[in-house]
Amino acid sequence: MTPLTAGNTRVKEARKLHRRPERSGRRCFLADGPKAVEGALAAGVVIEVFATPDAAAQHADLLGGAPVTLVDERALGGLSDSVNPAGLVAVCRFLDAALPERPGLLTICADVRDPGNAGNVIRTTDAAGGDAVVLAGDAVDAYNPKTVRASVGSLFHLPVVVERDPAAAVRAAQAAGLTVLAADGGGEVDLFAADELLARPTAWLFGNEAWGLPEELAALADHRVRIPILGRAESLNLATAASVCLYASARARMGA
Repeated sequence: MTPLTAGNTRVKEARKLHRRPERSGRRCFLADGPKAVEGALAAGVVIEVFATPDAAAQHADLLGGAPVTLVDERALGGLSDSVNPAGLVAVCRFLDAALPERPGLLTICADVRDPGNAGNVIRTTDAAGGDAVVLAGDAVDAYNPKTVRASVGSLFHLPVVVERDPAAAVRAAQAAGLTVLAADGGGEVDLFAADELLARPTAWLFGNEAWGLPEELAALADHRVRIPILGRAESLNLATAASVCLYASARARMGA
């Protein structure tokens, strides 16, 4: 089979999925690279995999009976969001995740707009044994190619739920029996002295990268927790702060 070129209609239609309105309208998105494609195949949401001939041969075991379409390097580069494409990009159906009935550890991201941050929080929540991530308010699209890539496959087996109202996400977590902890630099609770609190079923609430949590939203949390800053840095970025908090919860839960 002769590889398709960048001008092919199927390739051009797939390339449109870089745009959020196109993803929302067609309820499809792109998964870029072997890890993401592997996760998408395991989740059963792959419609088509575009692959260069070399990548198809290299990942033959992974692709198995998947619907593979060969494309040339230029076509693949137009589909990939990576600076150094790995030769595989899958078109996938939306996952339509819902909150688990009895979550023990949940992450709520309110107005988090950076796709790399969102993807890293999804990955860290997964690594820390969390049950789901909620992208609330004016948050980045969960299916943004950079979010999908930064999650390194976690998006496909960790529920990622969209909730337009951050307050509703907090109330839903509390209704599910979770203690909601707002990550707040001025919080009354020191993370290093909070093991008893962290051992409970918990939802962490994180705010926007630039301005944090609005006061009215932070006030809905059960506690406000600060990460001690021991050096001269003013603060931690969102993805790092989430990692510190989630692993503190994981450690406390293991010792509970």
